[in-house]
Amino acid sequence: MKKWLPVFAAVILLVSGCAPKFETEDKIVQDKNDKESSAIVPNYQVSDQYYRTIIPFEPSKARGRIVNNLNTRYDIQEFETGLMRVAQKSFSPDTYLFQEGQYLDKETVDAWLNRKYTKSQLKEKKLSANENLGLNPEMSGKGSIDEQNKKSPIYLAHILEHDYLVKTKKGSAKLGGVVIGLALNTIHYYQKEQYGAVYQEDIPDTLSEGKKIAQEVLHRLRNMSGLKNVPITIALFEQKSKDSVVPGNFVAYTEVGEGSSSIDGWKKINEKYYLFPDGKTTNAYREDANTFDKFKQDVEKYFPNYNGVIGRGLYKDKQLSQLSIEIPIQFYGEAEVIGFTQYITGLVIDTFPDYISLEITVTSVDGPKAIIVRNQGEKEPFVHIYQ
Repeated sequence: MKKWLPVFAAVILLVSGCAPKFETEDKIVQDKNDKESSAIVPNYQVSDQYYRTIIPFEPSKARGRIVNNLNTRYDIQEFETGLMRVAQKSFSPDTYLFQEGQYLDKETVDAWLNRKYTKSQLKEKKLSANENLGLNPEMSGKGSIDEQNKKSPIYLAHILEHDYLVKTKKGSAKLGGVVIGLALNTIHYYQKEQYGAVYQEDIPDTLSEGKKIAQEVLHRLRNMSGLKNVPITIALFEQKSKDSVVPGNFVAYTEVGEGSSSIDGWKKINEKYYLFPDGKTTNAYREDANTFDKFKQDVEKYFPNYNGVIGRGLYKDKQLSQLSIEIPIQFYGEAEVIGFTQYITGLVIDTFPDYISLEITVTSVDGPKAIIVRNQGEKEPFVHIYQ
């Protein structure tokens, strides 16, 4: 059971940064490989920043592979949501509908994520050259296993496809564009012997190799039925190490026009996540670090022996854009939860400038206790207490 916070009414506002859009529910005819089927467009859009989807929902044909291929849950979440942010640069949520990828299936994704086979491996596996689909480099055949591993890092960790549909004047929906995310490793993990210790090496040329892989991915997409002429956007994501407590980030994207099979250039994405509190964050953004430290100290005034406040901030063009804060505390009654949440909400209003999008979760060993959300440009937050 859930309960709205009744004792601090001044802080209750809409969750969305923009007013929700209520529109007439549309029925459309979706064209799937020359076969028409009925679909529905929902009549509610949370904000201009989110895409609407069609009903019934069509899951990705490569659904579930992302969990196995990325290092942390932070990378998994950011790879998916960040790819939608990139998509907005090419396909407006006002015009396009979102659909999970329908062209790259599990078998294709797995084959592309493999290492390229050597001639001897192809012969051993009885495969033709056309079946040698791995986008990661083949193992170097020179030196010890250790040396081969160092020389042959796995660059490509995962491939994610998002499709964007556009409604036509005739009331149908057709594929209007495809966005492909390529998750790249920045750390190469390897073993010198089977079942042996795991070693790691930094990968210095991730971005340049990712751009080469993107060109080959584009070439293959153009050879697929239905993708010859649609606009395609490809974005490169650098994931963090397996022990990272902040996610990786997208670093570049390219937009390829209808029918083109070549990448003419790349646009830089200046985004990066930082941890609060952390020495690297203090060195890079001292003013933001000091603001967070003040918030943390004020939390400790309520619970004097507590210092577990953790924040993860997304910087866009070197300015703090989003900040997620976790506050795990042991509570001993409902009154404590209400009082503490009320106190934290006041701190949010007094401490953080309104150009920052904020989400604060208060938890205990029993699970989530409260959530406080303030979207960019809002003066006061939305508050919800769980019971």
